[in-house]
Amino acid sequence: MDNLQPAPILHVDLDDPVPAYRQIANQIRALLVAGSFRPDDRLPTVRQLAMDLGVHHNTVAEAYRILAGEGWIESRRRHGVTVLRRSAPRATEESRLAFSSRLRELVAEAVANGLSLEEIAGELGAQARRITE
Repeated sequence: MDNLQPAPILHVDLDDPVPAYRQIANQIRALLVAGSFRPDDRLPTVRQLAMDLGVHHNTVAEAYRILAGEGWIESRRRHGVTVLRRSAPRATEESRLAFSSRLRELVAEAVANGLSLEEIAGELGAQARRITE
């Protein structure tokens, strides 16, 4: 895969309390973890992805800064944004807290919709296996 085609894959929900740059970073990270990209694959430029998603280019630039800081991607002038070779990620305290917060919201929503704790745990396990296989 040479280029991410964001329109059908990525989306930004401006009504979501999660900032747009975090939504973008989270979605790209999930694609990277799932193996949708190989090392040296190129991602869209900041301006192209911003235009495709209908957000300001600084929003995409911040998402890319986060991913670069985590070691997922590298951005170089005249070479664009590329996926890096990387070992298993190391969770930061910030990423743990963000995950816990998002998970708490999802669990509360699932419980409010009538799912049992067993169903929630089963679905979480199934999704984790799909992503990491």
